[in-house]
Amino acid sequence: MSERILGVEGGGTKTAWVLVERDADSLRIIDQGNLPPSNFRLVSPERLRAIFEQMPPETDRLGMFLAGCATEEDRNLLRTLCGQVWPNARIIAGSDRDSGLAAALGRGDGIAVNAGTGASVTGRRGDRVEKAGGWGHILGDAGGGYFISLQALRFILREYDLHRGEAQFTATILRALGLNSRDELVRWAQTADKMDVAGLAPVVFECAINGDESVMKIVEEGAGVLSEYTAAVATRLGLLAPKVILLGGLFQRDGVYVHAFRRKIKKNLSDARVSMSEQSLELGAAWLASQMEERAPVTIPATEAETANLARASTEQRNPRSETLEKLSAPELVELFVQEESFVQEALRKETASLGRAIEMVTKSLRQGGRLFYVGAGTSGRLGVLDASEIPPTFGARPDKVQGIIAGGVTALSRSVEGAEDERGSGALAIEERGVGNADIVCGITASGRAPFVLGALGEAKKRGARTILLTCNPERDRFEGSDLEIDLPTGPELLTGSTRLKAGTATKVALNVISTGAMVALGKVRGNLMIDLTISNTKLRDRAVRLVAVLAKCDSNEAAQRLELHGWNVRAALEE
Repeated sequence: MSERILGVEGGGTKTAWVLVERDADSLRIIDQGNLPPSNFRLVSPERLRAIFEQMPPETDRLGMFLAGCATEEDRNLLRTLCGQVWPNARIIAGSDRDSGLAAALGRGDGIAVNAGTGASVTGRRGDRVEKAGGWGHILGDAGGGYFISLQALRFILREYDLHRGEAQFTATILRALGLNSRDELVRWAQTADKMDVAGLAPVVFECAINGDESVMKIVEEGAGVLSEYTAAVATRLGLLAPKVILLGGLFQRDGVYVHAFRRKIKKNLSDARVSMSEQSLELGAAWLASQMEERAPVTIPATEAETANLARASTEQRNPRSETLEKLSAPELVELFVQEESFVQEALRKETASLGRAIEMVTKSLRQGGRLFYVGAGTSGRLGVLDASEIPPTFGARPDKVQGIIAGGVTALSRSVEGAEDERGSGALAIEERGVGNADIVCGITASGRAPFVLGALGEAKKRGARTILLTCNPERDRFEGSDLEIDLPTGPELLTGSTRLKAGTATKVALNVISTGAMVALGKVRGNLMIDLTISNTKLRDRAVRLVAVLAKCDSNEAAQRLELHGWNVRAALEE
């Protein structure tokens, strides 16, 4: 029985789709078309759905591959969105890298070089895939239409500032945009989005083809970056004479770019076999959909077992002592909060042995040249980052010795990043990106004991030989095999149900204080109860340093200040005089 398969490839310039019918092993094109851009990072879900609704509604399988769809969380969200439009279809979703690799190589080995609005290089040898470029238009996309157009705009202003030159190319760009002056061009660029800028690429290429040598240098630069990425991917894969397939609008539309790439690749990878792709990216998307064995999930909620585990967590239970919280007066509310803090002290007391073991583990790792990583999501992540940030000024340690990793990155420090903690793969990737090894120690912090980001990070750290600690406030959780030490602080239900920034947060902060301070004490960073490696960065700390040296060196404050001045306000050096 034949199947209708819809393949979609979306980027910053357009969304291309193709509807095919599969009979046996062949795919026959029924219909195809182009719609507005659909970069997953730059286009709203509402706009994406509106675009999707313009495609054929009746399909058995769907392959949806969009630029900017980079993580498993992205793919889950995209599948969910597609499931709303095609509820009966088997759906596979991913990045335009995936559809490009399929269109270029099918199941074979080689390298796909995709240059459109953005640009990326993806290679495969057997089951191994290597990538270069494709980091987005802010930090990457070198060699794509946005990159080339932006370089051209900068070139116009640079040449004008230096030589009052390039009037002809400037006039061409202004005419293409309907502008009258360089000042208007600058104002346009300040509000233009990625697609607006990339849309100038055909104008740039036209000038290069017409013999503008300065503009041709910009085109050559873009091709040169892509050839360097291609050579790097080939080296990592051990491909000596790789098949290199060119895809994307820049190569398809402008032969000058193909020729420029061929010239550059001969210098970087002389035996490469370069050719244009015979298949479109949307057809590659349809082919990937045809290869699906089973229907991919179209929703992203946790499994029933995971949801049940979370519901059982003590931090998620209602606190009977605060069931009338909204009816309490201010003094009554304060009294209740103070009373609840006794649970924090009791929870810490029950885990004193485990906390002592954590100090020993961290001390051993740091003493042997390793690093301590805190990993958490939400409140737990912020507490880890906070404790890590206090170590350098308090104990004079290098900033890399104790590091905080939070799901969602720096954005999550000040506001919630939806779904960040649910991405197990992102936790593993964070550990990989930090280069965690067998000398390091990773402390995962999760009040419920189940945050996938944290567990993924601990699992990856364990695989890399690092020591691991799991810190939770939920003794009732399921056991986790990826930790060398588990610390469960039984703080009980929160006054505000589920708000783990309260008792759980307080207990977690104290536990981190104990672990990091205990390790620094063991490493000789204090004398008595005084900090001798503190960083002197303000008047208050200068005064503290003078008093500290005066006490430990048994001298008056004037002599203490002189010692510190002599040793550049290094307390340890002043004491060792």
